[in-house]
Amino acid sequence: MTGAGSATIHVVQGECAISDRPDNMLTTVLGSCVSACIYDPQLGVGGMNHFLLPDTGADSGDNRYAAAAMEVLVNGLLRRGAARNRLEAKLFGGARMLAGLYDIGQRNALAARRFLEVEGIAVVKSDFGGTHARRIRFWPVGGRVQMILVDGTSVPRPELPARSGRGEMELF
Repeated sequence: MTGAGSATIHVVQGECAISDRPDNMLTTVLGSCVSACIYDPQLGVGGMNHFLLPDTGADSGDNRYAAAAMEVLVNGLLRRGAARNRLEAKLFGGARMLAGLYDIGQRNALAARRFLEVEGIAVVKSDFGGTHARRIRFWPVGGRVQMILVDGTSVPRPELPARSGRGEMELF
């Protein structure tokens, strides 16, 4: 999916959006789901996915699962001219929304990290876990991200350190 002519593109469960337009902003809301914001800073193209479940391979073709959603996003960026060695990723979500139930959020986060490690794509920022949903806004051309915890009162958690020192993330 590409957001031609739209300033705000909403990425819902099982979807992926890619854009090279400076006026496009991709957005989603995550609970236990995970979203990868991946971009090529040199080319100025990026995209976001939103997946629900960690298990099953890319062969399933079901973008609700980690491997398929990650594969669709990375391959879409490569088709747009991005170079794998320049791709940078920012990962969000994986909250434990209901106490006492299986922690699917943690497994989603692990699935995203493993996929990127195998593909050799750097994770420059991430924010996982906790018990609150997150609202994510991503500007794919420059890789800028805004994140807020959706609970009405909490202060955003500190982000994990970047491996490369790059990858601006603004907490709002």
